[in-house]
Amino acid sequence: MINVKNKKLAAALGEHIRSLRLQKELSQEQLAYEADIPISQIGRIERGEINATVSTLFVIAEALKTDLKTVVDFKIKK
Repeated sequence: MINVKNKKLAAALGEHIRSLRLQKELSQEQLAYEADIPISQIGRIERGEINATVSTLFVIAEALKTDLKTVVDFKIKK
């Protein structure tokens, strides 16, 4: 069950995180390991199925060796 208040936002964030991950040539498994969060959570975030918390976005940013600003710097498609 998908419980997301703003589906466009969650989808855009997920696409952006996937793009950043692929730019770093990391698999979902590698990102999950580096961020110390379950791989299933990475998948749900990238598919826009869940609302990621700020603390989760922060550990993802650290795992991607970037800053939080980069992770949340994206446009929502209309």
